[in-house]
Amino acid sequence: MAAFETEFATYCQAAHAVAVNSGTSALHLALLAAGIGPGDEVITVPFTFVATAAAIRYVGAKPVFVDIEPASFTMDVKQIEGAMTSRTRAIMPVHLYGQPADMDPIVEIARRHGLIVIEDAAQAHGAEYKGRRVGSIGDLGCFSFYPGKNLGAYGEAGLITTNSPEHAHTLRILRNWGEERRYHHIVQGFNYRMEGLQGAILRVKLRHLDAWTRARRGHAAHYDSLFRSAGLGVPGIMPGRSHVYHVYAIRARHRDDLQRTLSNRGINTGIHYPIPVHLQKAHADLGYAPNDFPQAEKAAAEVLSLPMYPELPEDARHEVVDAIADALGH
Repeated sequence: MAAFETEFATYCQAAHAVAVNSGTSALHLALLAAGIGPGDEVITVPFTFVATAAAIRYVGAKPVFVDIEPASFTMDVKQIEGAMTSRTRAIMPVHLYGQPADMDPIVEIARRHGLIVIEDAAQAHGAEYKGRRVGSIGDLGCFSFYPGKNLGAYGEAGLITTNSPEHAHTLRILRNWGEERRYHHIVQGFNYRMEGLQGAILRVKLRHLDAWTRARRGHAAHYDSLFRSAGLGVPGIMPGRSHVYHVYAIRARHRDDLQRTLSNRGINTGIHYPIPVHLQKAHADLGYAPNDFPQAEKAAAEVLSLPMYPELPEDARHEVVDAIADALGH
């Protein structure tokens, strides 16, 4: 596990990496290490997997949402300062689908207001923003190695990156029952250690990650060319950001009908994610309502994730695009 921590920190251009048992645990401990607790507020987005908001609530803090940019599906930086209050302590951008959020203005706003930046990089292993790897840009970066991720373990696993030796020291204590040394518990900690077997597997797979990323990007470029030839829109790629295509998501006004049509032709698709967090019943007590975040809600109603994995055959890509073009009358 320690060897994988060193290698993944180097891969992310970060000084330290602390391995844990899941991406959710990574978010939880990053918030605790940053000193976020009851009464604090963390600005994030509602268009994400629910773990982003859940981890904020685990530490007793409140997630405060801002809407997304429709082209990138990531945090709309123009809305951050309008959402801030005297209780705001951190900003948690999500590098959704493998595309980085617009990190320079996020970090600039955070520094100006004395806030922590925690990157939710669960879907963005190896993605870059202006030549810098995600996970090394904010104060802490959180990764998931769930088996379906671009770099997946043989089960659950996660990791936090940071350039702060103080944060790294705190994280190592928190993940192991609050122990500074054996049976000396200085804080209330957790059993969040990564299994050694997962670290060994991830070390081997890390050596192949760049090749897998190149394959994903090649498949995405082929999808793009096929969709453009069919007169259909393609996912946006923002200037200065390198996408790693954990998900290749198109948008369709009649998404559910399209998904059923593709399913009937034997093409499996996914929806990431059909209900924004602010409209989830589990988080209704936050007080948000429909139309509070129109871009997030529109994306949730339109996105459709197409087959995407490094070994995806060329004829399968043609089949997917042809089926969509037929269904949409193009």
